[in-house]
Amino acid sequence: MAYANAHNFKFTGYQKFVVGVLAFLQFTVVLDFMVLSPLGAVLMPALSITPSQFGMVVSGYAFSAGISGFLAGAFADRFDRKKMLLVFYTGFILGTFLCGIARNFPFLLFARMVTGVFGGIMGSIVFAIATDLFPYEVRGRVIGTIQSAFASSQVLGIPVALFLSNHWGWHAPFFMIVAIGAAAGLLIFLKLQPIDAHLKIKSDRNPMQHLVKTLSTARYLKAFATMALLATGGFMLMPFASAFSVHNMGIPLTKLPVVYLAVGLVTMVSGPFIGRACDVWGKYSVFVFGSVLSMIMIYIYTNLGITPISIVIAVNALLMVGITSRIISSQALMSAIPTPESRGSFMSVNASMQMISGGLASMLAGLIVAEAPDGAILNFDLLGHVVLIAITLTLVFMHFLRRHIPTS
Repeated sequence: MAYANAHNFKFTGYQKFVVGVLAFLQFTVVLDFMVLSPLGAVLMPALSITPSQFGMVVSGYAFSAGISGFLAGAFADRFDRKKMLLVFYTGFILGTFLCGIARNFPFLLFARMVTGVFGGIMGSIVFAIATDLFPYEVRGRVIGTIQSAFASSQVLGIPVALFLSNHWGWHAPFFMIVAIGAAAGLLIFLKLQPIDAHLKIKSDRNPMQHLVKTLSTARYLKAFATMALLATGGFMLMPFASAFSVHNMGIPLTKLPVVYLAVGLVTMVSGPFIGRACDVWGKYSVFVFGSVLSMIMIYIYTNLGITPISIVIAVNALLMVGITSRIISSQALMSAIPTPESRGSFMSVNASMQMISGGLASMLAGLIVAEAPDGAILNFDLLGHVVLIAITLTLVFMHFLRRHIPTS
């Protein structure tokens, strides 16, 4: 289905600024999460961390984010979204700083939990703002641009982070994120206008009643279940991707930045086009396309052995196009589910459910995979089959959920 408004909509200068600053903010948050994966090959031996413990570091972020998401859900619609954004972003920067000064596994786990409390639901605030300020017909384009932060973190952030890690230790990338994050926070404080239109809608419910209402609305529960399953794949495969690339596919550690750079470039270029496709051809159609492509590439990827770097880049690039298509289209679809007065609560609980699901998935992945004496990751193919099942279930869930969306 084509949407005429998607072609005719003109962004104002301020709207372009909002999209840009939200994308940059998302870049720092995504980079903080993603940088842990490529650093895994260095971090695990440096701190004598087992794959199971590394899974705990990843899941610690997820579980703390899940808990804070539920708590934030009670108050998310009670405050100006700009103020919420600044409070949680400040906490995220503090948590990232603690990661940078960590010297052992327990402190790193604690630092990741602090980061998760604040950073884990930053995405929900960002998408609530995007939904407040932009009509449904162009949200694919807006979310596609914001989600390009995911690819940008690969193109710009991860290679730089690995370079810093190789020269000054694995702590250095976290300090880099703190520095650029502080700059982004200052820009938001100075330039972003208050976002409080939702406060003008009358509501007699107290915060806990507001949260209970969000958790008891049938279509919201369907959306939460769908997005929880969506989070499974990334949390299962990503934490062990660098170790799998180095020890199973034979990519030298020094060549990992090349892989991330090439794959990130492809994803960064395709992201805005995927967003526009969502608005022109329909969000659900793009979601189906992304899911099918992801399933094909996950099966291939998780069964690779020693592989030339060019093939590794091609497989990863196509996999990321599929994953990005799923993320952008699903976020755009979800934006049409909540009412304006419960949008912040819905987004917070939705992020919480994704994080808790992702944390469980990360723990499960840590139990499924094992590390051979030479460092090779065992049972990665079995992990791939689990992810394929999750993607199939997500397709079924989304098929029924789309009935609650006027245009999909």
